Amino acid sequence: MTQFKDIYAGRKPALSVEIFPPKTEQSWANLQTELTHLVAHRPAFVSVTYGAGGSTRAKTLELVEMIHTRFQVMSVPHFTCVGSSRDDVRDYVDRVLAQGVRNLVALRGDPPQGDAQFAPVPDGFRYANELVAFIKGYTAELDIAVAGYPEGHVECRHLVQDVENLKRKVDAGASVVLTQLFYGNADFLRFRDEATRAGIKAPIVPGIMPITRFSQIQRITSLCGAHIPDALSAALLRHEDGSPAQQAAGIEYTIEQCRELLDHGVPGLHVFTLNNNHATSRLVDALGSYFD
Repeated sequence: MTQFKDIYAGRKPALSVEIFPPKTEQSWANLQTELTHLVAHRPAFVSVTYGAGGSTRAKTLELVEMIHTRFQVMSVPHFTCVGSSRDDVRDYVDRVLAQGVRNLVALRGDPPQGDAQFAPVPDGFRYANELVAFIKGYTAELDIAVAGYPEGHVECRHLVQDVENLKRKVDAGASVVLTQLFYGNADFLRFRDEATRAGIKAPIVPGIMPITRFSQIQRITSLCGAHIPDALSAALLRHEDGSPAQQAAGIEYTIEQCRELLDHGVPGLHVFTLNNNHATSRLVDALGSYFD
């Protein structure tokens, strides 16, 4: 079974995509159509999130299994500390291993809606590095990816301190870092340089969210603490929100952003698809020579 460490050992950058479990039967049907297009780009893996507090955890594993069996593509579930005791972690890991999965994205997760701060459940974990260490102590069969924050975590805006937190996760056993979305490449490159100075040797893969609706990106960045460069905002605001012209401008910006990142030697791109293949397909079609 291929693992993260194998994927990022190659010379060519790796493409990966992220999706989430739909909530309705129609959305499930739509996603299968979207996946048909997404997997045509031969992603190294598809990661699958779950809802707040693990609310779609079973659906996540169901979707992971479907992607593997129907599309023959490596699929990777997410897992967070939110609402999870040590027994919950053991149970989830056992189920993951029973499905033949050998990779996991391990995150602390956001505080449940309505909570100002994150608080672990009894016998749970406060930080992602604790979760990673526990999983690696429980089984040697899983390769683990963790999150990185080019502009600092929303709860830790000091870059050096945030990179120290990242190093704890890598030292606990993580093999790869998948970053939060960002739109200023200078932020990513500064973050990568700081991680190198801190002694982090794990591949750092930029997380990319193509822009198709300005209001949507405003909402997402306000939650995660990323910023939208003024020039990008101005270019998008020339067009009606969500219009084909705004989509074209947003996707073109993302293509140029990714081209610059690839020219700077990133080990891959991790695309947050929002369960829509259109922008991802445009992106990969434009950047195909980097992945061929």
